[in-house]
Amino acid sequence: MTTLEDIRRFLALKRLAVVGVSRLGNDFTRTLFRELRQRGYDLVPVNPAVTEVDGIPCAARIEDISPPVEGALLLTSPGVTDQVLEGCLQSGIRHVWLYRAAGAGAVSPAAIGFCESHGIAVVGGECPFMFLPQTGWLHRAHGFCRKLFHSYPPTTTTC
Repeated sequence: MTTLEDIRRFLALKRLAVVGVSRLGNDFTRTLFRELRQRGYDLVPVNPAVTEVDGIPCAARIEDISPPVEGALLLTSPGVTDQVLEGCLQSGIRHVWLYRAAGAGAVSPAAIGFCESHGIAVVGGECPFMFLPQTGWLHRAHGFCRKLFHSYPPTTTTC
């Protein structure tokens, strides 16, 4: 189970791979990419079908990134997620965020299990926008609704 502490730890990282950034400029993944850049994150886009994102060279695979990143934000489908997680493990990445909006997103029980069994800290199934300081009203409203329905991440894990 993802906790607020897991989320805060991930968001405290400064150099991140953003895997699955779309080639389409108006796609949600690009909006999130731009927001994180504006907030000072050093981002490396990863997509084998794209050579650059907003003027930043795009890596084809996470294993191609140099110098290394501290964490990876996966905006991928579950089928691609499994391959990317193998690359994260091989590259020494110990912090992963598996994004999900509607549908499964990057999250699957197998992906969570892989991270846990290999000592990779994982944020599973959350949207980063909801946890960024001074985020837009829509994302704050989403967080408020999740709190009302008791589906907001807890501060810590209870045993």
